[in-house]
Amino acid sequence: MLGDLEPNKVRVRFPPSPTGLLTVGNIRSALFNWAFARHYGGTLVLRIEDTDQARNTPEALGYTLESLRWLGLTWDEGPEVGGEYGPYKQSERMDIYADVVAKLLAAGKAYHCYCSQEELDQRREAARTAGQHSGYDGHCRVLTEEQVKAYVDEGRRPVVRLRMPDRPIVFEDLVRGEITFLPENLGDYVLVRANGYPLYPLVNPVDDALMEITHVLRGEDLLPSTPRQIALYEALAEIGVGSGRTPRFGHLPFVMGTEGNKKLSKRDPGAGLGEYMERGFLPEGLLNYLALLGWSIADDRDVFTMAEMVEAFDIRKVNANAARFDPKKCEAINAAHMRMLPADDFGTRMIPFLAKAGVLPVEPSADQLALLQAAVPLVQERMNSLSESVDMLGFLFVDEEAFSLDPDAAGKVLTGDAGAVLEASVKALAEVDWTTEAIEAALRTSLIEGLGLKPKNAFGPVRVAISGRRISPPLFESLELLGREKSLHRLERARASLLAE
Repeated sequence: MLGDLEPNKVRVRFPPSPTGLLTVGNIRSALFNWAFARHYGGTLVLRIEDTDQARNTPEALGYTLESLRWLGLTWDEGPEVGGEYGPYKQSERMDIYADVVAKLLAAGKAYHCYCSQEELDQRREAARTAGQHSGYDGHCRVLTEEQVKAYVDEGRRPVVRLRMPDRPIVFEDLVRGEITFLPENLGDYVLVRANGYPLYPLVNPVDDALMEITHVLRGEDLLPSTPRQIALYEALAEIGVGSGRTPRFGHLPFVMGTEGNKKLSKRDPGAGLGEYMERGFLPEGLLNYLALLGWSIADDRDVFTMAEMVEAFDIRKVNANAARFDPKKCEAINAAHMRMLPADDFGTRMIPFLAKAGVLPVEPSADQLALLQAAVPLVQERMNSLSESVDMLGFLFVDEEAFSLDPDAAGKVLTGDAGAVLEASVKALAEVDWTTEAIEAALRTSLIEGLGLKPKNAFGPVRVAISGRRISPPLFESLELLGREKSLHRLERARASLLAE
């Protein structure tokens, strides 16, 4: 797989286009490149494809870099890091591309094509009608000086096409094995538009060659362009551009949507990274799940750390078949990583979400931090994402003036015998030692034995009265953390609201 390369000479790249939010497909590609580089002690290059000036924005670039940092997918060369192969933004490399194109033209590896779009369409339609390949037919491969002058006199502006070799292009894909493309299916393709603007099929191979990229791991949707790029790598080597080495390719499987019959679109629910950041997924949990979309650490194991992935990663074990995105499994993997966190780390990670909701200040007090850490054991096994901390723990920190009952919970639970339950609860708790054990014993004696209620009917009204919701951390522990004064006050207030109805 590495050929004559030393492991620490591996160089891979992740080339995002800053036109919007990163998708899970983008992240999966970045993750596999990152894991490959880290496994071999190599280099991950972050290269920005920002030549689409109409769609690229500085804000999107900033978000891309921020997202990669949040994920922990650090790069060794690129924006904000530097490196000897820069610049790392394609928009800053236009002179490089122009120089390479001039060399390709001078060496006869590329040529000017003056065909109009109308002429191309007519010839393609004629080829299709005749049952022949409808790609470019090489019309301008050999033009006389008189033909060129006639085209120029007409005011035609040529594109630049690569002269493809008249032989099959065969390569060993690291994921899919040997792949062959026949020459009749590989027409000479455009490198530079008529306005002089370089295209993706030119700039990516040129950058790969000059940055000495050794392996290209990318989505299978780009597989059809691979033979053309290999031909360009060979041409670049012949004119002395780059190291002369053609990178090894590995084409990663599609990530399919939940229905499993079409590729996951960036507009599909669950496709964008922002959703996971907003919901409070752990970076390591999300990456763990995305790694499973085509790769596994073992047949009987789904949960692993990124360090374990780096240790075990083998690109040859990536499954070539499309992988279906499963939001429920993604959430379950994330929840497993949340259980793995040390309690103090788990508490710290909840703070930004509690602060954003106004439950805690950005910098909580020592007492607030102590209360938060005391609550961690009550919720860590119950939460699937950090944003759930707001509903789970908000009742412990909210000011009494701002505390309110969820209308749906109150409407469904604070009915029937709820008034009697709340009255009995106040009496039972008024004088007990304020510990979980004493609170539980007093309420069980008063509500279950005294009123003859089932636990659901006995404790449901108490839970809603003190937390405002039907779902909360364990009730008796919650009462202890909330404290005697606040707990009795909320029980009394809920009972008073029932009497006022």
